[in-house]
Amino acid sequence: MRVFVTGATGFIGSAVVSELIDAGHAVVGLARSDEAAEALAAAGAEVHRGDLDDLDSLRSGAAVADGVIHCAYIHDFSQMEQAAHTNNRAVEALGGVLEGSERPLVVTSGTALVAPGRVATEIDRGAGGGHPRAESEQIAIAIASRGVRLSILRPPPSVHGAGDHGFVPVLIEIARTNGVSAYIGDGTNRWPAVHRLDAARLYRLALESAPAGTVLHAVAEEGVPTREIAEVIGRHLDLPVASIDPEAASDHFGWMAAFFALDVPASSALTRERTGWEPAQPGLIADLDQGHYFKVAAAA
Repeated sequence: MRVFVTGATGFIGSAVVSELIDAGHAVVGLARSDEAAEALAAAGAEVHRGDLDDLDSLRSGAAVADGVIHCAYIHDFSQMEQAAHTNNRAVEALGGVLEGSERPLVVTSGTALVAPGRVATEIDRGAGGGHPRAESEQIAIAIASRGVRLSILRPPPSVHGAGDHGFVPVLIEIARTNGVSAYIGDGTNRWPAVHRLDAARLYRLALESAPAGTVLHAVAEEGVPTREIAEVIGRHLDLPVASIDPEAASDHFGWMAAFFALDVPASSALTRERTGWEPAQPGLIADLDQGHYFKVAAAA
């Protein structure tokens, strides 16, 4: 299958590209810079220049593909509404090209805001709380009814592994800067997690066989208590571990406080039943214990 991948040089997308190529698919990756184009070529993928704001480039990439995986997203927390709007337009553009063809389109969403405070499942629809990214799932489901084999894949807040530049490295740097590895309150709030290589395999399975309208959770661990994350960080940095009062969390964690306070466990039971997907990589705490996160943080 010839597969067009957006976000193809990102942390998850680059793993998806390798997974697809190893499985015998031909990959065309979206690249918005010379550096990204070089990385794609080195990985064995064809380069397609453009970005999420260039809808014509998205349409032309999708038009000549047998299937599309949409991993790209602009993670700018200072402009969340604009980032969500850009993503929605991209999903609509990709879906419009594939309409009526029954070709697969895998759209990335997330588990974090689906059902805060309880275990989210694949049956739960859309992000809660009026989050600006919620609309993308509604758009995607509508596309699935128009002759596109569209599936929604929800990664958890922590997609971990070598090269991670997401939330966990931020927590490591905050601990290093403040001289303490902290958690909020009693630290029993939970983050689901998955290794990037396990997530990449689920993207491939979704592309190859997920029926239209399927929602999948790329969740290996239903919920890792944030206190455990703080403890392993403290152990590797040789720092004390302490609780931070919720009212003081913003002073300690900055913008990260809102995310580290979330209690957002998620199940992948239905995903495993539907696809046969079984995570094989180390869990989040075991991955942290391998030490590579702290080498990267020290060099940053």
